[in-house]
Amino acid sequence: MNRSLGAAKAGKQDEFYTQYVDIQKEVEAYLEFDSNSFRGKVVYCNCDDPFESDFFRYFAANFNKLGLKKLVSTSYDGSPIAGQGTLFPEYNEGNGNRIKPKALAVILEHVRDEDGDGAANITDVKLFLNRNKAARIALKAETYPGGDFRSLECLALLKEADIVVTNPPFSLFKEYVAQLVEHEKKFLVIGNLQAITYLEIFPLIKENKLWLGPTITSGDREFRVPDHYPLNAAGCRIDEKGIKYIRVKGVRWYTNLDHGRRHQRLECMTMADNLRFSKHKEIRGKAEYERYVNFDAIEVPFSDAIPSDYDGIMGVPVSFLDKYNPDQFEIVGNSDDGAMMGEIGVRTLGRDFISAYRARGGTGHYSQGMRMLGLLEPQPRVIFKRILIRKRGRVRSARGKKK
Repeated sequence: MNRSLGAAKAGKQDEFYTQYVDIQKEVEAYLEFDSNSFRGKVVYCNCDDPFESDFFRYFAANFNKLGLKKLVSTSYDGSPIAGQGTLFPEYNEGNGNRIKPKALAVILEHVRDEDGDGAANITDVKLFLNRNKAARIALKAETYPGGDFRSLECLALLKEADIVVTNPPFSLFKEYVAQLVEHEKKFLVIGNLQAITYLEIFPLIKENKLWLGPTITSGDREFRVPDHYPLNAAGCRIDEKGIKYIRVKGVRWYTNLDHGRRHQRLECMTMADNLRFSKHKEIRGKAEYERYVNFDAIEVPFSDAIPSDYDGIMGVPVSFLDKYNPDQFEIVGNSDDGAMMGEIGVRTLGRDFISAYRARGGTGHYSQGMRMLGLLEPQPRVIFKRILIRKRGRVRSARGKKK
């Protein structure tokens, strides 16, 4: 089984490095929606060693194509991937390790044809940075280590930025996003799918201040990891240069940049057709959709089973946000947030329900008084991680009434 980002977070293994192809695919999806998405903007990659990061490499190589005003990339003291695929081989010692990988900022305000070959590319970036030492700025250690995104120097660079693009530390994701929101920055960052239901993240999704990016909606992705990272799971490899890679599940791009997919309508069948023809055995052949025992809403365990003719509240899986169109649906709540559930009228689980749950062999740590969603059929159970939604606009409900 592939190692998940959640497991990495629990072990404080934060050093997952996004590959060029995944960055390119995501950024260019925004260009398809708006070719000027990055034009005239200051892009800041504030968790990226500019000597090693594919974020820096991508934006530097495509500086002119994107029409950037400036590119800033900052690293921190003791980069764990120093010497792996470095942009500057001359900074390597004989054993492949970069000499003294101290925290620094690299700032590009233009990319020009430095070598006279008629093209401006990453080779020209290397030449420019070798010739212009002022473009590399050492970052001091203060309250935080040098180059930490929370340091005063990095905060000063953040304030000048228009768009932040990076892969932040998994264990600091909540704090990282909070900083971006506080400073009202546009951003495109990669993180764990389960971050959707964090109490600090979900309100931003509900208020349409944050949403998922267009290019990762399922499956896993391959990330580069440092030499010390243990390869003890399926989906690992070491390339011909000795660089380690690992495939991880449950990753998504988080952003507040608009893109085309979030305006695509989700095609839905009627409730009757879903009950007759759904490909999911949990729904097909049933007389009706299940209803929660403690809230007036139906359980929809698959996004492609959302009925087109139901105007009430529905509990859907977290992965629904891959298909979420804010013009088609309204987000009502998050089942992981007890306070939010109380505000919309979800009742606590009663003694009779908990007794029935335990009688059928339930082993979860659920007790009377918890404000979680419960179902009785085909057996008493508590539902894990649901987003509560309803359709926008007037539709005919399954009960034959108009809203």
